[in-house]
Amino acid sequence: MKVALIGSSGFVGKHVQKELLQRGHEVTVMVRKSAGIAPQQGLDVVTGDAYSSESVASAVRGHDAVVSAFNPGWNDTELFDNFLRGHDAIVRGVEASGVRRLVIVGGAGSLFVAPGVQLVDTEDFTAHVPPNIQLGARAARDALNTMRSNTTLDWTFVSPPAFLEEGERTGAYRLGAENLLMDGDKPAGISVADLAVAIVDELETPRYIKARFTAAREA
Repeated sequence: MKVALIGSSGFVGKHVQKELLQRGHEVTVMVRKSAGIAPQQGLDVVTGDAYSSESVASAVRGHDAVVSAFNPGWNDTELFDNFLRGHDAIVRGVEASGVRRLVIVGGAGSLFVAPGVQLVDTEDFTAHVPPNIQLGARAARDALNTMRSNTTLDWTFVSPPAFLEEGERTGAYRLGAENLLMDGDKPAGISVADLAVAIVDELETPRYIKARFTAAREA
């Protein structure tokens, strides 16, 4: 499969790139600056601007699928606005390119913890999560809401569990849909390497077309 990856230098994106290449996929990463990226078999590097739909369309055209792990940066002073501006440009660019398959990596904040109650709106979240992370979580929720009405793309939105961390790639995980996955009475977690496994598995064997899924380590 020929996959275009946006956000390959980020926390999730670098693991998705590694997983794709290990499985023998052809990967094109769109980056702002190509300097310093080591050549790898199966890896193509193009320069582009995630805030420009024309740039995105040019970078991803001709691919079988696009994975967006875009994030403007947790310390961006305009994180909320820039997250949504970049997300919108990426979606419009993929639509214009003719590629139908788009997998978007979002946040855990939009997962439901009770009927009608999302994690991002709970008192624990607002009390214990840094303000910049809260902005990103709310922007990711808005991005998901816009995707729910998108009928042009075969999109999938990926929400990590509450705890996402570096760790071992086991290749094992459990899936959920709209609800926050739990480990007993505590929110579940997963290594970012295993989240990448779940993302690439979804690319290879789609199960959540025009839907959202989450993944966590096996209980």
